[in-house]
Amino acid sequence: MVIMRAIFFGTVVGFFSIHSWAITLVDDKALTSLGDGSNWLSYGRNYSEQRYSPLEQINVESVKRLGLEWVMELPKDKQLTGTPLVVDGVMYFTGSFSVTRAVDAKTGELLWEYDPKSIEHAGDRLVNMWDQNKGPAFWNGKVIISTIDGRLVGIDAKTGKMVWETMTIDPRRAYYITGAPKVFKGKVVIGNGGTEHDAARGYITAYDADTGEQAWRFWVVPGNPADGFESPAMEMAAKTWTGEWWKFGGGGNTWNGITYDPEFDQLLVGTGNGSPWNQKIRSPEGGDNLFLCSIVALDADTGDYKWHYQTVPGETWDYNSNMDIVLADLKLSGRNIKALMHAPKNGFFYILNRENGELLSAEKISKTTWASHVDLKTGRPVEIAGARYEDGSEEVWPSPFGAHSWHAMSFNPNTGLVYIPTIKQSAVFTDGGVDIGGFESPHRSVAVGVAFGTADSLPDAGSSTLQAWDPIKHEQVWEQPLPPQWNPGTMTTKGNLVFEGRADGRFVAYHAETGEILWSEELGLGISAPPITYSVDGKQYVSLLVGWGGAGLISGSLSAQHGWKYKVHPRRLVTFALDGSYTLPEFLPPAFATPRDVEGFVIDEALAAEGLEIYSSRCFLCHGGGVVSGGMAPDLRESVIPMSHDAFKSVVVDGALLGNGMPRFQDLKDDGLIALHHYIRKCARDLNSCQ
Repeated sequence: MVIMRAIFFGTVVGFFSIHSWAITLVDDKALTSLGDGSNWLSYGRNYSEQRYSPLEQINVESVKRLGLEWVMELPKDKQLTGTPLVVDGVMYFTGSFSVTRAVDAKTGELLWEYDPKSIEHAGDRLVNMWDQNKGPAFWNGKVIISTIDGRLVGIDAKTGKMVWETMTIDPRRAYYITGAPKVFKGKVVIGNGGTEHDAARGYITAYDADTGEQAWRFWVVPGNPADGFESPAMEMAAKTWTGEWWKFGGGGNTWNGITYDPEFDQLLVGTGNGSPWNQKIRSPEGGDNLFLCSIVALDADTGDYKWHYQTVPGETWDYNSNMDIVLADLKLSGRNIKALMHAPKNGFFYILNRENGELLSAEKISKTTWASHVDLKTGRPVEIAGARYEDGSEEVWPSPFGAHSWHAMSFNPNTGLVYIPTIKQSAVFTDGGVDIGGFESPHRSVAVGVAFGTADSLPDAGSSTLQAWDPIKHEQVWEQPLPPQWNPGTMTTKGNLVFEGRADGRFVAYHAETGEILWSEELGLGISAPPITYSVDGKQYVSLLVGWGGAGLISGSLSAQHGWKYKVHPRRLVTFALDGSYTLPEFLPPAFATPRDVEGFVIDEALAAEGLEIYSSRCFLCHGGGVVSGGMAPDLRESVIPMSHDAFKSVVVDGALLGNGMPRFQDLKDDGLIALHHYIRKCARDLNSCQ
């Protein structure tokens, strides 16, 4: 068989005449079924979100024969974080700025490409946005994508042509979307982000999957009581807030963690952190601040509130619950339970009865010092004194990156184990330098308004592991070290395997029962996306996107240690099969920034300090903390552009590189650019002095 490598970037390729297009009706029945494993129909493969496949051609014995089958080069992409879908031999995936492609899942040949023009639609709102997207949804012949600028787009799966488009946010605000849409009962649902950039009030909205018409909306936190409440749930939630929280937004943005539960016809929504993070500002007299950091069950038809469980009452650490919610039938204490499993940022692993939200267990899966335990009678965490940095500052585990972030865990019903990418890192939270009484939330601003500070350096730079967790025995079964700190989600199979990419560029298959590494392949770039598996004509394949990305790249040196430089290492879609013989094109080894200097340049410390303030509020979310790029954008210490005032202004103010995703900051004046220049040169000369 001839293996094809597709490197095409047109619209529709003349391939339709010989390709058999989807005959599977992707609807509730298909998305509820375990199926035969040939398709991967949704983000978590089906409604359970287990990321479990019944395929077993590739298993603990045969996996050593796994080899590359085909590779698709993606030279226009940067961050690749999405889950591809496969429907009847056609793969659909999103790349940078939600550019969507359909490829032959057997050969990798491009069938069509659709560009939603996210940069153009975003305009100057691009200052709040990244290029990443977690993947598409599929419903009744349509691929449905979200865009960073806030739209949902329905695309004809055969032609790649837009069928409908709808804006889901107020484009005057700093909301954006990085998450994957979820479909159920003829509806598509999406949330958004923006907590750090705006006085954000989170919500989730359902639309008609065939037309894009809005069906219902659920607000996560209450607005100004003087304006009335959208629902009884918001009236109830308002009683758990104090002060004038609505002036700060409140937060609760749901950018991930949405699961449809067909057995109870409900949508289970994992909600976000507070806006701003520091509760002392948004709700000064305390309170639980519903429905922040919660699992909220909604009626699937109406969006009406059914029940909730809050993981972090009165959240103040960015411990959101936007992580995946996995459905499974579990036997706990002699009871057969329709359960949900959830591992949010806060370090605990939760099991709830999804019929009524009853808490069944909550156990630590990583070092956690903000709470000693969760009281199963009350369902509330027992906080440790000082954790709210009430005495000025406090080292707390886990950090805002979480013990588990959005990188999906998986559940294997045969082993009974959950496989969780875990981060072990602390942060020092402090009120130092924060004007508690006079804090003003950013509004449609690139400024990051979290309202707390962190120490210049962390006591522990952190580590990562992949752990197998037994939800019945409440214990870790095995653990494998991972490179720090940002590793992608997992996929597990009936072949008794767990697959996961890694930050160091390796793709690994583990024995699902023991954690033994059975196979690995070096792919030449850090991996951020989770893998999938499917079959065509009786042959099993394993695919994943290879492209370094995600919020972990803001952490400067911690991410840069892997050596994945911006636009140096190629982005790809890779696919493996047994006895695959394709050779991966040669790739460059890890590379590291070489800081430049300007001979004779004298650093003005006052200007450098001003530059630090500008950089921290505008630049670090892409270019990395301490002007050390983790690979999301160029490392400014070695870039020649900041060395020339005119060149720097043309890019930063005038938008010369807007097409590459570099936003323009038209409000930044010459003195601000000069201050940034002094700060960048200071960091280039001595990294330790510029923190």
